[in-house]
Amino acid sequence: MTRSIWVWLRILGGAGILGFLLWRLGTGAFLDGLRVIDLPLLALAFGIGVVTTVFSAWRWCLVARGLGLRLTLRGAIADYYKALFLNAALPGGVLGDVDRAVTHGRDEGDVARSVRAVVLERTAGQLVLIGVGVTVLLTMPSPVLTALSRHGATVAVVAAAVAASVVILLLAVRRLRQGGSRVASAVRTGAAEIRTGLLARRNWPGITLASTAVLVGHLATFVVAARAAGSTASLTRLAPLMLLALLAMSLPLNVGGWGPREAVTAWAFGAAGLSATQGLTTAVVYGVFAFVAALPGAAVLLVRATAGLRSALAVRAAVPVSPAPATVMPVSAVPISPAPVGAPVSAVPMSSAPVALVPVSALAAPALAVAAPIAPEMLFGRELARAGA
Repeated sequence: MTRSIWVWLRILGGAGILGFLLWRLGTGAFLDGLRVIDLPLLALAFGIGVVTTVFSAWRWCLVARGLGLRLTLRGAIADYYKALFLNAALPGGVLGDVDRAVTHGRDEGDVARSVRAVVLERTAGQLVLIGVGVTVLLTMPSPVLTALSRHGATVAVVAAAVAASVVILLLAVRRLRQGGSRVASAVRTGAAEIRTGLLARRNWPGITLASTAVLVGHLATFVVAARAAGSTASLTRLAPLMLLALLAMSLPLNVGGWGPREAVTAWAFGAAGLSATQGLTTAVVYGVFAFVAALPGAAVLLVRATAGLRSALAVRAAVPVSPAPATVMPVSAVPISPAPVGAPVSAVPMSSAPVALVPVSALAAPALAVAAPIAPEMLFGRELARAGA
């Protein structure tokens, strides 16, 4: 019940943000974002999307193999495309990753470990984004740097509070690792998988390279979107704004990725002295580019659904279903009347019992109830909670 409420809050939050932008800036910015797109721009965005998807799939392979799971690059690319399409087409923005984790886990026979591999893979990308974003926002002219100069004392207090919270969290984790409870076991498992999946010598260089390449691809897509929206600002001026938008995309309040990205981009462009309407148009163009780049995932879904249907039809044709055999059961037993003494045989009254054909399946014992499977979303949430612990 609580999880259902949280899902609806995320969807309604994203829809509320979009509604607020429509109220403040009107529909013109959204429509302009659709008018400025042409086929060459879509082809360029699609090509950038291919590069970022391949590097993302490679990063997933490195993490999964570090945790002892088998995953080929070809299969990872197909699954990643499918996840990107589901993330873009369905509310919430994470259902594709849930499907990716659960499907791979079922293939490998360890859903929990596969879920943790996806969590670590996405976490690696976010860590690189946060590291680059914080560095750029604090060293280059940006709305964040302006806000820091105006409210330095408040920011210092908030930073000190965050640092203290991190220290307390690390101490708590260290203490939990020494216990014997289930929570302590989960913490030890998570720490061990972080070392083997992310920090191992054979993994972390490739994961860092892949995450950096993915970030560069996202920034390049944003530059193309800004140029299509009519922005002539320099790259050094646009980079902090685009990083803010990418950081906003990590917020869980969205509808298929739409919502916080558009709001933060509009605010950042306005705060940087550019047009807020142009910022919203840029975000809309980026959203369309991202959806087009994920369209191969729809092809993956169609091909796999068709293959599954053909396999089911082939099995059904090869193994025909035989009708259930019937058995003869007397409905009632009518005794044969004794023949009178001296009566001829033909005069003896014979009374045969009527019979009914009853299928054997009707005599079978009631089928045992099958336990309902655990929903993938619940399992994914449980692993996220364990990773956070």
